[in-house]
Amino acid sequence: MPQSDDERLVDLAARLEHEDPRFTRALSAGRPARPREYRRTSVWWLLAAGVAMLIAGMIVADGLLIAAGLVLAGIAVQLLDPDHPRTGGPHHPPPD
Repeated sequence: MPQSDDERLVDLAARLEHEDPRFTRALSAGRPARPREYRRTSVWWLLAAGVAMLIAGMIVADGLLIAAGLVLAGIAVQLLDPDHPRTGGPHHPPPD
């Protein structure tokens, strides 16, 4: 027996509450917040730290600091990718 529309909506609301409680609280209060997939403040801080380490490594001529800055910046840029599977963006299958 198929579910009624009301049951499906209640199930959807429960899953959304479980996945992103901050978003559902803000939505019910009338002040919509960005969903978790679009909150990237920490990634921007990671990118800034990586670039700062890279610049500091070039100034003091320290190869380890340069390498660490490049790694952090690379991780941050990968996380900022809008097509990243973690963010739920469009996923394109690999070419044949």
